[in-house]
Amino acid sequence: MDFQYYGANCIKISNKKVTILIDDDLSEHGLKSVASSEDVAIFTIKKDSKNPARFKIEGPGEYEIAEVSVKGIPARAHLDENGTRATIYNIHYQGFSIGVIGHIHPDLTEDQLESLGLVDVLILPVGGMGYTLDATGAASLVRKIEPKIVIPTHYAEKEVTYEVPQAELTAFLGEMAAQDAETLDVFKLKESELGDKARVIVLKRQSK
Repeated sequence: MDFQYYGANCIKISNKKVTILIDDDLSEHGLKSVASSEDVAIFTIKKDSKNPARFKIEGPGEYEIAEVSVKGIPARAHLDENGTRATIYNIHYQGFSIGVIGHIHPDLTEDQLESLGLVDVLILPVGGMGYTLDATGAASLVRKIEPKIVIPTHYAEKEVTYEVPQAELTAFLGEMAAQDAETLDVFKLKESELGDKARVIVLKRQSK
């Protein structure tokens, strides 16, 4: 199972059978969408988008598609103006569990953490500045969830525009004591990659 990063909060998870796109709202950030009509699209906040994916998941519930099980868990959005709600996800596929955290407050309840369950790979934003999880809040969630692999997203990058400027990735790496985190073009998830302690994997942003 391969993981690639496309900027903002967008991660592509793929293998020979299925491609899952997390938060492909790239057009809002000065980038081009990478979604196709064959993909499964998952959004942590519901979007009124024209995403061409064959199947969209935009909120709480339990879903089955292409041998993938997805559980959506309601959460409080970081910017909860006008009652905006967010969704966190647990994606199960081929024996692996992937947690997806969007723009939420870091104060998840015990019930929410229990619903999320065990997580092998955790994907979460770290840019803060009042818009999303900051380095401290993201690191606190990592310690509560205890994943094996952590993939940070939504931090300051050239060519990526944000409604609110985001902090540099180095702030989160410092909180995690992971200044020497491994940087990859593609992370290939295998059982052998899962150790006893959390590893931070920094993915280079891909162009379409």
